[in-house]
Amino acid sequence: MDVGIVTAKIDEIGYITHAENLGYSHAWITDSPMIRSNCWAVLALAAHQTRTIRLGTGVNVPGLRLAPAAANGIATINRLAPGRCFISLGTGHTGMRLLGQRPMKLEPFQEYIKAVRGLLRGEEIDYTLGGETHRIRFQMREHRFIDLTHPIPLYVAGFGPKAQALAGQLGDGLVSGLPRGGTVADMLANAGRGATRAGRPLPDDFYVATMVTLAMREPGEAIDSPRIVAECGAAVLSGLHYLVARHLETGADPPEYARPVWKAYLEWLAEFPPAIRHQRLHASHYSFLDPQEVRFVTAELIDATCLSGAPEELAEKVRALERAGLSQIMLYPPLNRQYRVIEDFADKVMARL
Repeated sequence: MDVGIVTAKIDEIGYITHAENLGYSHAWITDSPMIRSNCWAVLALAAHQTRTIRLGTGVNVPGLRLAPAAANGIATINRLAPGRCFISLGTGHTGMRLLGQRPMKLEPFQEYIKAVRGLLRGEEIDYTLGGETHRIRFQMREHRFIDLTHPIPLYVAGFGPKAQALAGQLGDGLVSGLPRGGTVADMLANAGRGATRAGRPLPDDFYVATMVTLAMREPGEAIDSPRIVAECGAAVLSGLHYLVARHLETGADPPEYARPVWKAYLEWLAEFPPAIRHQRLHASHYSFLDPQEVRFVTAELIDATCLSGAPEELAEKVRALERAGLSQIMLYPPLNRQYRVIEDFADKVMARL
């Protein structure tokens, strides 16, 4: 099982190098310009400061840039870290909603993936922009502005069946989350349906990575102890933010595990003016525990959305996920706990695997 980290802070490249030294396999750099450092700048610095850890986006948001620009971005980083790069693409949960916009619909998202994939394979593709279609390809490759010689895997982010099928149809892997994305078996089944639609079997090396939130418990410790809430509360709330945003856009009901706090949370959010509600909803996104929201981090919500248990229990849970077909778990701790979380997990869980 690979274990990766998720981050995007330009002045903390040392966090990525520290993770590399601890044995983490991947660094996923987020793409949310209203709340994070620029992903390409972070990746460029990380490429210069690391030697083995794989570097890529987690995940690029199509609504923020043209497909050729996204392909060029990761191919440029691949010039600095040849053979260590990957790109992942998603419809844009946070990146777009912080602009007051909805994520990209699946049909244009599919065309975006095809364009990025074709360009990264060195192909000449038909590219439509502004209603006009022309043939394009990366030129002057002999001058090595970018690197397409070393393959760049393309992963598709998806939490629902249709997006996960798109990963199987067009991607080298799938990026999702537990439990929002379903079980690992669900993910692989949905990806398999997409692969069948593309007329191929799902590759044996199809890569499935999911974000998980840790609740590593000490002997006798309650699952909602102040320490655990401090370490996992920001991520637990970010999952709730996703469900609320989806509900506000589509009317979708929450999963059972969110129902105990659902009504109170919607009432709290309604206290803010509609014009800024989208900003308030994502204000703490995976970064810190918002004191106004901490009351919504209940034991039930932690238990339902986190990988919890003592270190030996977590190790067995990770083994079970690997047996189910999961390739990687991704950790995204809050800023003030990130070093402690990845050190504890490496020392107490990864050492047992």
